[in-house]
Amino acid sequence: MRSPRSLRNGGGDAPSHHPRIQTPPHFQSTVSVQKLRRFNTLILVFRVAAFCFSFTASIFMITNSRGSNSPHWYDFDAFRFVFAANAIVALYSLFEMGASVWEISRGVTVFPEILQVWFDFGHDQVFAYLLLSADSAGTALARELRGTDTCTAESGFCVQTDISIALGFAGFLFLGLSSLLSGFRVVCFVINGSRFHI
Repeated sequence: MRSPRSLRNGGGDAPSHHPRIQTPPHFQSTVSVQKLRRFNTLILVFRVAAFCFSFTASIFMITNSRGSNSPHWYDFDAFRFVFAANAIVALYSLFEMGASVWEISRGVTVFPEILQVWFDFGHDQVFAYLLLSADSAGTALARELRGTDTCTAESGFCVQTDISIALGFAGFLFLGLSSLLSGFRVVCFVINGSRFHI
């Protein structure tokens, strides 16, 4: 039993420290998930753009035939390379679009996380280089044809070829941006052990 003196001197049951306002334990993880979702959405936008440009480039190239007397795209190795590279990148971008939608909607990767991170980064690098090589070869051939009778007699063939190559370069640009972001994800994974720490 406390003495009256202790009561007069404030010897009650006051807490020994002031209460602190604490952040909810799930707050940081929620913020990280929101950042990751925005990050994946940006990658998805780049994937969609790369798919649209590469797919359109391959369509322009494969339909570039004006008749029996006109040159055909498959008569030139560089133009076949342009079509093949753009078609491959379009298929790859379509797969990556599905993987991004899956990850955004379900919060998990299609493959195990470490495999998915390195898969995206490695394939982005390889296919970006493939697309750049193909469009560079196509550009060199298109310049050679511009001063010949092929473009003089069939200007439509050369114009459509130029459009296909230009669309391919646009696809490379967006694939390159995707490659930068997937490289950033690799760095985050290596440093933090998880992409959720962005």
